[in-house]
Formats: sequence, C-alpha cells, structure tokens
Amino acid sequence: MQQNSVAKYHALGNDYIVVDPKYLPMNMSEDNIRMLCDRNFGVGSDGILYGPLTGQEPFEVRIFNPDGSEAEKSGNGLRIFAKYLFDAGYLNGSTEFDVLTKGGLAHSTLLHKRAELVEVDMGIPSFKSRDIPVNGEARDVVAEEINLGGTPFRMTCVSVGNPHCVIVVDRATKALAQTLGPIVVDHALFPNRVNLQLIEVISRHAIKIEIWERGAGYTLASGSSSCAAAAAAYRLGLTDSHVTVMMPGGELDIRIDESKHIFMRGSVNAVFEARLSDALVYALSV
Repeated sequence: MQQNSVAKYHALGNDYIVVDPKYLPMNMSEDNIRMLCDRNFGVGSDGILYGPLTGQEPFEVRIFNPDGSEAEKSGNGLRIFAKYLFDAGYLNGSTEFDVLTKGGLAHSTLLHKRAELVEVDMGIPSFKSRDIPVNGEARDVVAEEINLGGTPFRMTCVSVGNPHCVIVVDRATKALAQTLGPIVVDHALFPNRVNLQLIEVISRHAIKIEIWERGAGYTLASGSSSCAAAAAAYRLGLTDSHVTVMMPGGELDIRIDESKHIFMRGSVNAVFEARLSDALVYALSV
C-alpha cells in the first residue's frame, strides 16, 4: 500500500473499501463515510472497513455502512478484512488469527494460499430479545407474529453480533425484500434498527435468502445475514445444522457445531488498490 491509498475488495458482490489508518488517517465522520462510499462522487462501496487499529493480534477493525452509521459486525467484511491483513503483510505467515469488532471477537482461518477462501467463527447466535435487541418482555424471539404493511408474518430474530429479523416465505424475491425491508428496518420493535432476511427453504441442506440491510438497503450478499438465516432455519427445525445459503451474489457454506458456534466459509476477491487525489484526501481529513 502507498500513502493516501485505499484497497477495495468484494465478497460475493458485497464490496468494501479498506481504509488502513497507517496509510490514510481519515476522519470517520458520517459525511466523510458517505462521500467515500458514494458511487458517483467517491470510490463507491457497500461500506468501509477502518483498520487495523492495532498492528498486532487481535486486529481491531471498525465497520461503517454507506449511510455513515457504524455496524457492530459484518461476515463479508470480516472475510475481506482477513484477506487485506494477508495482502498487506500483517499476518507474518499465520493462517489463523482473531479480529476484534464492536460486535465481539471473531476467529478467522485462511483456507487458500492467496487468502481467497476464508472461514470465520461468528460465535454463538442468540435469540434472546435483550441481546438482539427487541422491545418487550425478555424472551426468545422465535416464530412471533409481526404485521408489515397490513400483512401478518412470522419473524424469528437473532443476534450474531449484530441484529437480524428473519422471515420464512414461500418465495424469496428482490421485490419483496425491497417492499418489506424499509418497514422492518425502522420498525418500533427494534431500538437499534435491524437487518431483514427473507428465507425460502430449498431442502434440509440449502436455503435461498434475500436481504435488506440497515444503513445499506438491498444487498447482493451478506455473511452475517447468512449466519442469522441459517441459525433461524435450524432453530425452527426447517434445516440441518450445515447448509448452503444461496444469495443473488453467490453462495456461502454455513455450519453450526456441537458447541453452538456458527461458522461461515466463503470467497473473497481483491478489486483494486488506488491512491486518492490530494483534494479528496484533504476533504476526508476535515
């Protein structure tokens, strides 16, 4: 990496800019984040990974949505960050390491010699209302009714370090995600807002999902959404503990082990490394 440079990666079409403060000490204001993520006036991305904030393990990263808000965790972002750490020479030959996010510690394992396949331990999913959070009495939020635009649905809510609302439907479509997403994300039940996943069960070993993310909107793929959807489908008895999650951007391998940890495995691809103009660097520093 050169000074004043950023790196861009994608994981199944979900793209992130990595801003390493060693090379670009950026002021992470909402305006600056929106500017850099803008696909017309900036670099363009679904979010920013700002880190590593420490040059040694655990490697700390902050995750930002394109609207300027900060996310607790991102499955695709963690896989991308793992590859960046490899590409930038932070790992010193190690293939297993911990990354610290606002949503907790995540253990990552590189499964490819160029770090293009990564597995992340996303921790133990929680259905408890206080962990997600969901308003109301303390409970597991499983198969509860929610009214969306006058239509009743059954939701199962889960935290994998960030909040998710999962709804099983006969057919998961982009149009339905775009209709329900804005209603669910800002629903009064969710004090910190929430990410929406629509699940279509294909078999005991495969599900299809469509995603609407808080702070980003309709998304081609999401690692944390895949984990949340798989965890919900398993809790509801619809699938086995090891499933393929199919999304418009591609597939992820999700498994829940005997200790209830959920593991996500999927691809990562570098897009480019670029030096920003002096004018843009100045704008991002104020």
